[in-house]
Amino acid sequence: MRPLGWGAPGGSLLGWWEATGRPFAQLPRWGAGLVLALLVAVTAWSASVTGDVHRLEQARSGPSVTAAGAPGKDKGQGDIALYSRISARVAAGEGYYAVATDEQRRAGYPTRPFVTVRLPTLAYLHLAMTPAGVGYLLMALLFACLLALPRALAGLTAMPERIAALVLLPISGAAVGAPSAALFHEVLAGLLLTLALLLHRRGGWGLALLAAGCALAVRELAVPFVLLWLVFALAGRRWREAAAVGALLAVFAGGMALHYLGVESMRLPGDPVSQGWNSRAGYALPLMAMARLTGLLLVPVWLAAPLAILPLVGWAAIGGRLGLFAVVWFVGMFTMVALFARPENFYWVQLTMPAYGLGLAFAPRGLLELWRSAAGRASRQT
Repeated sequence: MRPLGWGAPGGSLLGWWEATGRPFAQLPRWGAGLVLALLVAVTAWSASVTGDVHRLEQARSGPSVTAAGAPGKDKGQGDIALYSRISARVAAGEGYYAVATDEQRRAGYPTRPFVTVRLPTLAYLHLAMTPAGVGYLLMALLFACLLALPRALAGLTAMPERIAALVLLPISGAAVGAPSAALFHEVLAGLLLTLALLLHRRGGWGLALLAAGCALAVRELAVPFVLLWLVFALAGRRWREAAAVGALLAVFAGGMALHYLGVESMRLPGDPVSQGWNSRAGYALPLMAMARLTGLLLVPVWLAAPLAILPLVGWAAIGGRLGLFAVVWFVGMFTMVALFARPENFYWVQLTMPAYGLGLAFAPRGLLELWRSAAGRASRQT
């Protein structure tokens, strides 16, 4: 496939990238060797540092970890128990902000800054659908992702890779089957962002934008995904799409302003203040989180962390706008966790699931292409 030149009509950096095909197959011999060496170094590093993070996570004072990746109940004071009490009281007819601030105050949770209080969307969904109904909604969203997956991967991956991705998607989204999943904001937001990622295509981004907007309404940490989308739309000179994404961000900003007013109206002078989000635990924390949020929970931690890197390799290998967007999003999200998340906030990375786990389906051919390029052999593109 011939790359688009910088001066070609309608050419852009994204157009040039998409025209290069599978990037690992296009690397020069020295470049592929450098990538392989870096990959070996990173996997070796991850195996050596996860033990320290594991001990730190075990020693933290927050809620315990469950196989679903959600904070578990700790004598009734864990996050999920808190969200359950809030939803039950809202369902009984009480106002969300009065209930949320009261419950967080009673449990010793901070109410300052205002983002320590979750957006009311999930509690209102429980009111409208019951938690059991939200559980069925999670299953429906996972099924919608399955339906969107083949078309999203067409032209970028081989048939065996698409079949493997279809198998991996429900495995990567297994958290929806956890009893506490319907109370877990990041599970719902992660499914919506995965759906947005898979639904997007040129000339057909409306449904993807709706899914991303719903994710923002559930968890404000979805905003990096939408900001990255705006950058891609502007870089691709898709002005209508960029305007729509910008409008969504403006609506989101207005919603956050209303959320601020709601929390402030119920906050008391002596309410606890958050200790902040500047733990700087490093990249070992998101790697450990991936090991806890997926089937890697069943393998030793020293092996799980290196294996958790392979999906990123797979997404990088497929190329195209989808692959590039996914890699930048995942790396950005993991960097945010590495810099700002406290050990008990490890479940932030659930916002990348089940999309991240799909990369494992693309990793084998990506590694083969790297090896062939490093050995100086030509490889065929799909």
